[in-house]
Amino acid sequence: MQAGKEMTCDTTLLFGARRNVPQRYDRELVNKTLDAIRHISEIRARRERAFYKKRMVGKRAREIAQARKLVAENEHLLPRLRGSELRRLAAESAKDTNTEMEIEEGDMIQTDSITPKSKSRVFGGEQRRLKVTVDGNIEPSLE
Repeated sequence: MQAGKEMTCDTTLLFGARRNVPQRYDRELVNKTLDAIRHISEIRARRERAFYKKRMVGKRAREIAQARKLVAENEHLLPRLRGSELRRLAAESAKDTNTEMEIEEGDMIQTDSITPKSKSRVFGGEQRRLKVTVDGNIEPSLE
């Protein structure tokens, strides 16, 4: 169960081993050591991310397969669908496969949500603004 879940063969782990050799204080050596620690921690983080991504490849597909298997094994526990629900599901699946959108007479569509609004750019920093009055007239603003 624990196979492949630990980074035991990573060479950056060897740097954390203690060495019982006393060193005389040297400012340059301390600066080099601190830079090396930062660099090694970046390398370790990068390797951990790669290790995690490699381990998680195909996880979603395995979860879906496991869920399908669970549903198939316990299908007798699911409620039975009525004929109208089966027809509705078949229609939805057919609708998903078609690339065309069919609109029924009673449906209303908001065009603002379908077409993205494009930002207009005004060069020179000058913008024309319009003022809408209460009675519905549109006047240019003097700003």
